[in-house]
Amino acid sequence: MKAVQLAKAIRSGAYDERLTALYGADKAAAQRGRYAAAAESFAAEFGDLENAQLFSVPGRSEIIGNHTDHQHGAVVAAAIDLDIIAVAVPAIDGKLIVKSEGFPDVAVVDITKQNPGDYPDYSDKALIAGMNVGFKNRGYKTGAFKAYTTSDVLRGSGLSSSAAFEVMVGNILNHLYNDGGIDAPVIAQIAQYSENVFFGKPCGLMDQTAAAVGGFVNIDFEDPKKPVINKLDFDLTGAGYALCIVDTGGNHADLSPDYASVPGEMRELAGRFGLEYLRPLKMETLRSKIYELRRSGISDRAILRGMHFIAENERVFSQVENIKKGDIKAFLATELESGNSSMMLLQNVYTCHNYAEQGVTIALALAAQFLEGREGAWRVHGGGFAGTIQCFVRLCDVDEFVTYMDGLMGEGRTKVLHVRADGAVKL
Repeated sequence: MKAVQLAKAIRSGAYDERLTALYGADKAAAQRGRYAAAAESFAAEFGDLENAQLFSVPGRSEIIGNHTDHQHGAVVAAAIDLDIIAVAVPAIDGKLIVKSEGFPDVAVVDITKQNPGDYPDYSDKALIAGMNVGFKNRGYKTGAFKAYTTSDVLRGSGLSSSAAFEVMVGNILNHLYNDGGIDAPVIAQIAQYSENVFFGKPCGLMDQTAAAVGGFVNIDFEDPKKPVINKLDFDLTGAGYALCIVDTGGNHADLSPDYASVPGEMRELAGRFGLEYLRPLKMETLRSKIYELRRSGISDRAILRGMHFIAENERVFSQVENIKKGDIKAFLATELESGNSSMMLLQNVYTCHNYAEQGVTIALALAAQFLEGREGAWRVHGGGFAGTIQCFVRLCDVDEFVTYMDGLMGEGRTKVLHVRADGAVKL
């Protein structure tokens, strides 16, 4: 149907069943208005075109496995109920055109230009072109389209807006030109290629996989070219908990050296054992060499970060078992262990270059004080140094927790999220 007709169908309730399945009955009405507005905005931008279709891709939250993937370790991540949605139609003009709400420019990519050097690093055009080339390289069909997107996965939130965007491009190509037949993990791998080769960011595969697959997902990167991906059946809401993300309002500027120092120091430590990365190293072996390592000039922080990786990687597999058993008490205890390790060993809660700013540390301390005795958990979220913390809060405590944290950290800083079972979908 045409875009305006699609908007009318959405507003009339024709998509309510699908919206309820994706977002819950309490949010379906708001999503109805959001999707209809996106269809209307598409028509205003591109005209009232035929064959308008709806798509959704969630953001993601790291559950456990803090800075493990780059050392060929394992992680658990989860899709969340914040997402990027798109209205898209196939086209015949040889261009991939994406208009993103809130951004002044329209990204236009010629599908015949397949050289990464044709696109600026860190640009939406690079991500779009990379997905197009990634599909072609694997023998899948591609084609032109026009799309209008809107997202509540805020950039800089630690919830992986860029991964959701590139998976969305793959999601559209999958359904418009491949009958939806490409498996979600494959789309995630193409998205990683796009981000690595075209966008210019040497990311891992966790963000893209969680966004594409949905639900709780365990990813083992022991062989990064063939990661082992297992979707986990776990209803966090059913267990009585919500996932809360608190934005600490920190400054992300000039943190690249801090982020780079983590894999850099871990690789340096691995090299002292004749290894390229830390995955094969055992804790007993590391402990037996600490005296010699310190005398050899390697930094104490590198040793501590190595200790974090080894223990955190083991925790991931313990957490997978807790999730499979539905053991919420063990789940929370393991999350707390992960958070304590990140603070004490990994040391990624603030930058040493600006130690006066410790918003993450303050937020963690405040969350710990609120949740003490209430059966919850708290930890740094994602890369760290600034940004967000993650808390698991009982549903009965959520409203009070939001009021408490927002009152201390700033209005609107706390987001109450739920794990979304579906990954990249066409409605």
